[in-house]
Amino acid sequence: MATTSVSKGCFVFKPNFKKRKISVPIEDYFNKGENASEDSKLRFETYQLIWQQMKSETERLQEELNKNLFDSLIEFLQTSHSGLQKNSKDWSCQIKLREIPTAALVLGVNVTDHDLTLRSLTEVLQNNVTPYVVSLQAKDCPDMKHFLQKLVSQLMDCKVDVQSKEKESDRVTQKNVHYSMDSLSAWYMSVTQKADPKMLRKKRTSSCQCQSPPVVLILKDMESFTTKVLQDFIIISSQHLHEFPLILIFGIATSPVVIHRLLPHAVSSLLCIELFQSLSCKEHLTTVLDKLLLTTQFPFKLSEKVLQTLTNIFLYHDFSIQNFIKGLQLSLLEHFYSQPLSVLCCNLPEAKRRIRFLSANQCENIRRLPSFRRYVEKQSSEKQVALLTSDKSLKEETQSLLENLHVYHTKYFLVLRCLHHFTSSLPKYPLGRQIRELYCMCLEKNIWDSEEYASVLQLLRLLAKDELMAMLQNCLKVFQSSSAKELGNTAKKIEEFLAQFQSLDETKEEEETSQSQSKGLQKTDLYHLQKSLLEMKELRSASKRQTRFEVLREQVVSFVDSLAREYLLPPDTQPLHETLYFSSAHALRQHLNAAPRVALHTALNNPYYYLKNEALRSEEGCIPNVAPDICIAYKLHLECSRLINLVDWSEAFATVVTAAEEMDANSVTSEERGEIIHARFIRAVSELELLGFIKPTKQKTDHVARLTWGGC
Repeated sequence: MATTSVSKGCFVFKPNFKKRKISVPIEDYFNKGENASEDSKLRFETYQLIWQQMKSETERLQEELNKNLFDSLIEFLQTSHSGLQKNSKDWSCQIKLREIPTAALVLGVNVTDHDLTLRSLTEVLQNNVTPYVVSLQAKDCPDMKHFLQKLVSQLMDCKVDVQSKEKESDRVTQKNVHYSMDSLSAWYMSVTQKADPKMLRKKRTSSCQCQSPPVVLILKDMESFTTKVLQDFIIISSQHLHEFPLILIFGIATSPVVIHRLLPHAVSSLLCIELFQSLSCKEHLTTVLDKLLLTTQFPFKLSEKVLQTLTNIFLYHDFSIQNFIKGLQLSLLEHFYSQPLSVLCCNLPEAKRRIRFLSANQCENIRRLPSFRRYVEKQSSEKQVALLTSDKSLKEETQSLLENLHVYHTKYFLVLRCLHHFTSSLPKYPLGRQIRELYCMCLEKNIWDSEEYASVLQLLRLLAKDELMAMLQNCLKVFQSSSAKELGNTAKKIEEFLAQFQSLDETKEEEETSQSQSKGLQKTDLYHLQKSLLEMKELRSASKRQTRFEVLREQVVSFVDSLAREYLLPPDTQPLHETLYFSSAHALRQHLNAAPRVALHTALNNPYYYLKNEALRSEEGCIPNVAPDICIAYKLHLECSRLINLVDWSEAFATVVTAAEEMDANSVTSEERGEIIHARFIRAVSELELLGFIKPTKQKTDHVARLTWGGC
């Protein structure tokens, strides 16, 4: 395709064919390897539907949990300038004019969640208080110039009237070089005031400007701001507060004491600080688990190991609710990706409809489930043959088992909450203080076989009447708030217990027992005390008679024990639980728990794991000569002691590398070849030093010290 031209030029040759962009449907990623299924698209759509429902529920929970905090903040902001709205020349009012209203918002150590909370706060303030809300971060404000620049630029983007926007845009283009509080105050006055020349000629000290909406400045990470920047801005803002009504909101992760640690008394005295505390992240986690997992609203569930993995990451790493929700989303995605029968993880009517259209392969997948195989083994021989050979019988039985599984969950969560009310206030919390701890124990094994459960029953037998009645009333609320008809008799039984406790009168019996105890213990000296106690114990054991309250208390404990044994069976005992429960904790840890040391060792010791090159396959202990240079150097250094001789290491490296080299002797000389190999060795050693495997040593000049894996 030659082009002849007298003058130089640029010529474009259009191709004869059009390159098409090959797009693979995202649901096709579910069709892979052993997990291939004709229901991949349906599984992906079900995953999207469930996740959207769970996501909307978490957002609603976030709004509800932050409602009290936001309401108190709005009230503080609305009343902070109430004293300034009156035209007063009182000396105390003039002093207050220099105090900047400041809300110290303690958000907690879960820093990753602060952005979402402050974003929601910004929207609420813009809708209810003022359109001028600005959020700044410390990384964007290294000095006063950048601080004011960011403040002005965000204020220009705030939602104001179109006319004022047009006027203000002309003004900014003229004064976009110099940023100061004077220019910012002038801009604010021009935007908030009407086009009245008399008003604009008034002095800036006029307090009528306070009738305008305030400017709210949110400092997201107050601890990270430079001290000098904060001090200068607060001092300057306090001088212009009468013409630029500013309200500060400090986002604090640690403690409010940080304000006085960063600001001296001369500066902090210019702030009128009020403290606001956000909800604890642990309480937030309990609410999220209660609404997403401990309910029948969403069919998807987590096994004990998966739930423990997510909660451990939360409690021991970041305290981030958003990261916990992302882990929950990853679990949901992994479940629908790895389990072909997750197509049945939906609401019960839809699941029954899908069962009728299951293919022969999906029926075989049901027969391969361990829980279903255990269920079949318990059936009669005729039913076993029908379930293993007839797809029609299998689908009918699957519908029945799936319905039983949903009913099991309804009863399970009600009894779990009831047991939690009985155990959450006991001394030392044998079954945990939070319901998630009790839930994990119930998921793992039969709760009644544990020692903690036995100690719980012993403690319940020592409760007073008021404590026992309070627990029963809480349980009654749980059962009355549910629409489960199967546990209606349980609610009636609890009402009967409460009625018996209310009609119980133990005053006479208590007096009689106290009199008998006083008669039995006549000697109170220390010498005969032990002997008298033993005699009294034998006397009481021989002629002890339980009171009406003790009998009734024992009936309540037995009732609670029977509920737990009947309805709190572990989920793995239920047929078809694999369709709803995600149990691959190992896959979750691989994605969420970063292990850089293991990843580095795997990559350097076995490069085939990541590169997938068949030439890199080798037996254990062998060094492939076609591996990357750093892998060869790494495997050679594993064979050395604490101190590695660089000369020996270089010769061994050259020996391995030259085994794969087939260079032409005429093109490259032996000296050039040695220099190339030596340069490659130096680069590999430098990379290992950068990764922290070796370091230079002063013991020997031509040696390096090994730092990891047995190098001590």
